[in-house]
Formats: sequence, C-alpha cells, structure tokens
Amino acid sequence: MPTNRDIAPRILPDLWSAYALLTRLPVPNHQTSGAASAWAWPVVGAVLGALAALTGGLALWLGLTPGVAAVLVLVLGALMTGGLHEDGLSDTADGLFGGWTRERRLEIMKDSRVGSYGVLALVLVTLARWSALVTILAAGNLLALVAVGALSRAPMGLVMSALPNARGAGLAHATGRPSAGVALAGTGLALVLALVFAGWAMLPMVLAVALVTGWLARSAQARIGGQTGDILGASQQLAEAACLAVLAARAG
Repeated sequence: MPTNRDIAPRILPDLWSAYALLTRLPVPNHQTSGAASAWAWPVVGAVLGALAALTGGLALWLGLTPGVAAVLVLVLGALMTGGLHEDGLSDTADGLFGGWTRERRLEIMKDSRVGSYGVLALVLVTLARWSALVTILAAGNLLALVAVGALSRAPMGLVMSALPNARGAGLAHATGRPSAGVALAGTGLALVLALVFAGWAMLPMVLAVALVTGWLARSAQARIGGQTGDILGASQQLAEAACLAVLAARAG
C-alpha cells in the first residue's frame, strides 16, 4: 500500500501533467503522468471555472450586459483549452451519427473536416451554454462556475477508465487508461469542490451529469466499441451544458 511519502512527490507532476493535457497554460518542466493524472482533471476544471467567474464578474463590473459577459466567458474557455473539448464534441457528433459501421464512424471522427452533425452539435451546445450563462451571470451566481468546471471534467476520467480505447491510437490511447481508483478519486474531488462552490445545488447537477454521461458512454460503446479522445471531449461539453442548465433553472 502506498504511503503519504510515496504519494506526495507525485502530486505536482500529476497537476502539471493535467494542465499540460487539458489546457494551453504554461507549466514547469515535469515528468508526464499520463492517465495517472486523471484525479487532477477536476482541479484543472475548477481553476478554469474560477477564471471564468473572474472574467464574468469583471465584465459585469465594467457595465457589460450578461449576454456579452457570457460570450467573453465562452471565448476565454476556448482560448484556455485550445478548443480541445469543442473539437471532440463536433467529431463525436459526426462520427457517431454520420457513419453506418464502426470502422466508418472511427474514420469520420479522425477526419479533420467538420460535417453537418458536428456543426449542429457545436452550435446547439454552445447556444445552450451561452443561454444558461446569461441567466447565471444575471443572478450573480459566479462562484458556481467553479463547481461547473470541476464536475464537467470528472466524466472524462470515469469514461476513460470504464471503456476500452476504441481506436488503439491517438491522444487518448497514448495517455493511457486511468485505474478505477484514480477516476473515482477525481470524481470525489469534483464532488467536494461542487459542494463548496455550489452548495446543495450540486445534487441535481450531479444527476444531470450522470444522465448525459451515461447516454454518451452507452452510445459510444454500442457504435464504436469504446472511447476515444473525442468522446472524452464530448463528455466534458455535455456535462458542462447540463450543469449550467441546472444552475440557470434554479436561478430563473
């Protein structure tokens, strides 16, 4: 059994690996942890959520409307991650719903071009996120965005741990597959962060995330035989939209 002395030296490398994988933020030189850093993905999400809250609050303080502030929050998120999750969402939509065989679906998901399903998914999910953000910002519920950032990253580790890699290549395959313990540790951290920053509103948020993640995981398993990096990115986007929808409904 690992001791605290064994675990402590791995915390910073795991955190830097998580930031390097999920964002474009500069990080110190470190030994890459791969999938072992999955426990830290919700921590990265929480930091991004805090930056989103700061941006939204600053925009409102400057007199901008909640609609414009919500646009700035979405732009910041895309810049911080390089559109990584949005790209996964569009490729997932094109692949899962645009092909008739497993091989063709995987081929479509690997293609850099975006098809009609991908465009529709990006537009509709982004519109849903923006609309919910407008309501949340107007209500002044800024700190809850930290909870959204954390909870929306937890499904990636869970899906990656539960499902085999469908392609046997690509970023997700190279990253490895986190153990159930690592994935559950990340989920536990996400729950704690959500409780701190969203209170008991985290309960319907968790339920909404579980529903969309379960649907996506079952669809991926049935249609391509597992997960890919695109599926993981889509899980984050759908989970974020679900969390924001719950918060907006409670604020309305």
